[in-house]
Amino acid sequence: MTGQVITIQNNADLAATVIKAKAFKDAARAENTKRSYGSDWADFSAWCAARGFDPLPARPTTVILYVTDLADRYKVSTITRRLSAISQAHRIAGHESPTRNAQVHEVMKGLKRQKGTAREKRTAILVRDIQAIVNRLPDNLLGIRDRALLLVGFAGGFRRSELAALDVEDVEFTDDGLVVTVQRSKTDQEARGEKVGITYGSNLPTCPVRSLKAWIEASGITNGALFRSLDRHGRMHGRLSAKAVTQIIKRRAKAAGLDPTRYAAHSLRSGMATQADLNGVSLTDIKRQGRWRDDKTVHGYMQRTHLFQSNASAKLGL
Repeated sequence: MTGQVITIQNNADLAATVIKAKAFKDAARAENTKRSYGSDWADFSAWCAARGFDPLPARPTTVILYVTDLADRYKVSTITRRLSAISQAHRIAGHESPTRNAQVHEVMKGLKRQKGTAREKRTAILVRDIQAIVNRLPDNLLGIRDRALLLVGFAGGFRRSELAALDVEDVEFTDDGLVVTVQRSKTDQEARGEKVGITYGSNLPTCPVRSLKAWIEASGITNGALFRSLDRHGRMHGRLSAKAVTQIIKRRAKAAGLDPTRYAAHSLRSGMATQADLNGVSLTDIKRQGRWRDDKTVHGYMQRTHLFQSNASAKLGL
């Protein structure tokens, strides 16, 4: 009897351990990645169901037909992500992934050669753009919030998810400026936390530190979400989403006479790197501000920085 009790207890402990292991496994990927994979897998499953194919395990020929069907409607990067989702689903289910098949690889190689793999980059927001945008902001709570959001996002080189996740407790005002603690980021999935320093601006209208302080004071926020949604009556609601950050940037760019289709949330991060490089900031300092790990990634953000600097065409005598 005692042995049976011990067995039952051990089984219960094992079940609890399995649940905990699944939680750890689920936490291994960023929430955005998991959402994307879930959506991609749902698309593949629906596509298979409509045509009478088995999605799991799927045959390589099924994947090839799926990729071919997507080719005219989606970018290579989107199709590649869909294949990653298919591969993950098969791996988790204990099946060999059909995406590893040689014929699937050949089809993708041909697709990349035909469509190209260059990523469409949003235009970097530079200081002149920031000035144009903040000059058109309304003189109300909404304008105060958007000024703080844009200036802090630009000066800190933050991702939209990082801006949306900030709490009041994550910011500290000092004599030197603002210290922002990013609790979790794309490059810090273990949530060790990274601190970003933002100095006072030379011009009051574009000073990120004073703008954030003005937002906190005007909103009356004392804890919790730093940037919150506002309705048309100026009433505050919950935390801004990452998607809302992008929408704010597009809306403010349009109001300033800029083409909103060229800008997104990453325009702030790219803009910080580009403007800093134009102003002679070292690569090391730019990497530190944006929490980048390698030089190649940073150079990808520095859009057209050196295109007209020391340009050979200027010395051709034309």
